[in-house]
Amino acid sequence: MASRSHIYRGATVEDLDPPPALSTNPSESISTALMSAYERDYTHLTVVSQDTRALLGYLSIPRLKQLLKEGVVHEIDPVEKVMLKFRRKGNVYKVITKDTPLEELEDFFNGVVKGSEPQDFAVVTDASRRFVLGVATKSDLEEFVRRRPA
Repeated sequence: MASRSHIYRGATVEDLDPPPALSTNPSESISTALMSAYERDYTHLTVVSQDTRALLGYLSIPRLKQLLKEGVVHEIDPVEKVMLKFRRKGNVYKVITKDTPLEELEDFFNGVVKGSEPQDFAVVTDASRRFVLGVATKSDLEEFVRRRPA
């Protein structure tokens, strides 16, 4: 832990300056979601309910491109066909806010959080999980460490 504290020196998710989350809804076409992701160079989109704006899951653009290439899905298909849904029942979620220390974010990405598996990205919310504020990726964290002076 001491070595990680030396690396991050009290930095939090806010220091990563995560971009605002880009959301789509389950009924949106895959082509529309892809276009939105390409325009902003995003690798993940959050999927929210069109009616309530509740967070339902996410869309991994690299995975989606692979499924398109394999012919499993087509650009006219709805996002809900390929979105990865968040499992709500029985799961304890690690809340990631802008105040979350980067050591905790690294643990989340590495699957160190009890009962979790490694993750490529984190949805950054307010403490009550009512608002999606942004998305932080494992590569954002790696880039932060690379840029940070020793």
